[in-house]
Amino acid sequence: MCITCGCDEPEDNHGDPRHITLSQFRQAAEAAEVDMRQLLQNIEQGLRRHGGVQ
Repeated sequence: MCITCGCDEPEDNHGDPRHITLSQFRQAAEAAEVDMRQLLQNIEQGLRRHGGVQ
């Protein structure tokens, strides 16, 4: 899926770079030197702390 819209196309940003693709998550994990599971945990924690997610 374009991770942000929920479709079943992981690399299609639908012409809008604000959508997040799977390859962008992989690149972010590589940059942070973490695996995808840790990346997910880090994103979840960050959104809870700073993004208004309960």
